[in-house]
Amino acid sequence: MNDTLADRTDGELAALSLAGRHSAFAEIVHRHKEPLHRLVARIIGDDDEALDIVQEAFVAAYRALASYDMGRPMRAWLSRIAINKARDWRRRRAVRRLIWTILPLDRPSDATDETPSVETVAGAREELNRVAVAIATLPSNLRETLVLRTIEGLSQAETAETLGISEKAVETRLYRARQKLADRINRSV
Repeated sequence: MNDTLADRTDGELAALSLAGRHSAFAEIVHRHKEPLHRLVARIIGDDDEALDIVQEAFVAAYRALASYDMGRPMRAWLSRIAINKARDWRRRRAVRRLIWTILPLDRPSDATDETPSVETVAGAREELNRVAVAIATLPSNLRETLVLRTIEGLSQAETAETLGISEKAVETRLYRARQKLADRINRSV
């Protein structure tokens, strides 16, 4: 049964899912969960939280499946939902930080330390960590564009569709993101 689903297009799977075949949506999740997890993890900088956000994104996608345009790429549609969920998560986290600052409650001293833990690793791993930290400090609009275009390998048109912006805006954001990233990496050396 799943073998036949694996051969179906995303649009066909969406139609089957809307018709009540739950295994069709399970196949959509199977196909897209890893790329979405990578995307969200790179945007928010937290692998564990990214799992929850991706799960929320799939729940939202399932609820909105009737609005999916089957003529468009499923990955771009799902990426847009996941990015919106990641943005919501970042806003909630910022509000929580503000509340913790305004109302200092008894909490462990490391609760507000959100710097990633750096394992003792060789030079290549350290460089990768420096780049990841530099990416995480980019403004969200630049970070999202950089991750989608450069790391996830989406085309300029797919990135524009996913973010709901023009292709020229993708080009501009990507240029700015690369400039800021280079500056931040050079300062950290």
